[in-house]
Formats: sequence, C-alpha cells, structure tokens
Amino acid sequence: MRTSLLRIFPLLLLAFSLLSVNPTYAEEGWPRHIASVKGDVVLKQQPKRIISTSVTLTGSLLAIDAPIVASGATMPGHRISDEQGFFRQWSKVAAAKGVKRLYSGEPNLETIAAEKPDLIIVSATGNDSALPFYDRLAALAPTLVVNYDDKSWQEVERVLAQASGKEAEAEQSIQRYAQREQEVKAKLQLPPQPVSALVYNPHNHLVNLWTPKSAQGKLLESLGFTLAEPPAVVLQASQRLRRRDIIPVQGENLVTALTGNSALIFAAGDEGKKALLAEPLVANSPAIKNQQVYTLGEDSFRLDYYSANNVLTRLEELFAKK
Repeated sequence: MRTSLLRIFPLLLLAFSLLSVNPTYAEEGWPRHIASVKGDVVLKQQPKRIISTSVTLTGSLLAIDAPIVASGATMPGHRISDEQGFFRQWSKVAAAKGVKRLYSGEPNLETIAAEKPDLIIVSATGNDSALPFYDRLAALAPTLVVNYDDKSWQEVERVLAQASGKEAEAEQSIQRYAQREQEVKAKLQLPPQPVSALVYNPHNHLVNLWTPKSAQGKLLESLGFTLAEPPAVVLQASQRLRRRDIIPVQGENLVTALTGNSALIFAAGDEGKKALLAEPLVANSPAIKNQQVYTLGEDSFRLDYYSANNVLTRLEELFAKK
C-alpha cells in the first residue's frame, strides 16, 4: 500500500503544480470568462458563428480555424485588398471557407444581426474599430474587444483562441511560424542597424513609424533587428494619438524622425521605395543618403500568421547570406 502511495504522490504534486502555475487550467471547458477592454465576456458554450467587425483580426481567426462566418472589410480593390475588401494575404483562405463580406467602413448592424452571431469580435483601435458601436453590438451577441496595437500577432491569436476554443490550432500555427522564423534568422545578414520601420504615404507626406510594441516591431526584433528610436520631440508629438503601435510623423519632423541607418517600408513594393527616396523632406536621413531602403510587400500592413510568413519570405530574399 505504501509503495502505491509513493508512486501516486509525485503525480499528485505534478497536478497541483500545473493548477498553481496556470490558473485557467481548470477552466478550459465552458462557460468561459474572457477578459476584454469592456469587461469580462461570458461565453456559455463554444461559439459556432463568429463575426469579425475588424478586417485586421479576421486573418487571425482564419489561421486558428475559428468558425468565422462573416467579416467587415476595407476598401475593395486596394493595393492591400481584393475585390471584396479582404486582405490579400488571406483572401483565398476566406473564400475557401465561405466567409461572407458584410460591409466596408461603418458597421451595418442589420447585416450583422442577420447572420445570427454567437460571438462578435471588435478591435479596440485602428480604422477598422467598431468600438463606438459596442453597446449595440453587445445587445446582439457576446462581444469581445481585442487590442492589437500592443500585441504580437501570436498574442492576438491566443486571445482569439481562448474565446473560440481553438487553443490547439493557435499553438500549432504559432509553432509552425516559430520554426520557420528560426530557420530564416540563421540565414540573415542584417543591413546596417538600427532600422527605421515604417509605413509611408506619399500623398500627404506622412510616415507612421512602427514602435517596439507593434506586431511589426516585435517581429523584427525577434529576428535580431534593432529599431531606431526617434528623438523626444517626435515621441511627444505622437502621444496625442494614444496608440502604442505607431508614431505618426509629418512635415519638418520627417528628417529628424528617420534616424535609422536602414529603412524598412511596410505595405509597399517598388513604387513605395521610389516614392520615399524621392521625398525631399527625408533626403538627409542616413538610410536615404546611403540608399539603404527596403520594402516588405504590400500585404505587410497588418500582421497575422499569413502576412508574417510572407514577411519572412521577403526578408530572406533581401538579406540571406550570399
């Protein structure tokens, strides 16, 4: 009898340690309480009909095979979107899964209600945020508000996985990416550091710099890149925006903001590179003077499993050791 107890005791210790290290371990079933910007969301059972009001978050829902039936969209036929307004990096996956386009721009509550959702996903920031409509959306179905301006795409996936019961699928996609990331990292010979990582709009001479809190900044740092820090005057001017992922810079601040020895332009191809090199306001920036400017593809504007893999491919093409 004593021998049996001695064998069982270590197993009991392991079980208790798992419970103490991970307080949600005993709450993996349903109902679930999911933390949200607007307070806890109670999900009585695993969702079967998810609607995303955020085209940014739709890619992460697709990557974890969540039961998303419909999504808001961005401007159709744009350089970053297909004819429905779905991001190009996952639009074929959405079509294969029969995801319906709901609207572009302001949420259409009647269209959303007609889909009979049992979970609605809303982004807390960005142009695709439906936060002003939260109360009306929450009256239709449990509504989860997700911040993506301070998270990696992997962290966003895990939040959505907890809400959809797709934790295993999320970890599988994250581990697939992690393995490929390590393979690509070993091949890279980085350009001159630090780097200014940015999105550039030549029409209004606006640069949005990615911060270390952004998904883009986190991806680059995980590969060994060092993000250039803009001067204090630029950082102070950005605080009004109350976003943690970008620092908007315009006008005379442009030349002082681009302090990197290299520039990585997201959401851009060759035309974007030409436009930045021709921008007179940044002509004296180190990266511009030394022609150390690189583009990471049109589909890198918002990162998810699909676009992050595409960025890895692009970085490998640009910087693989000869």
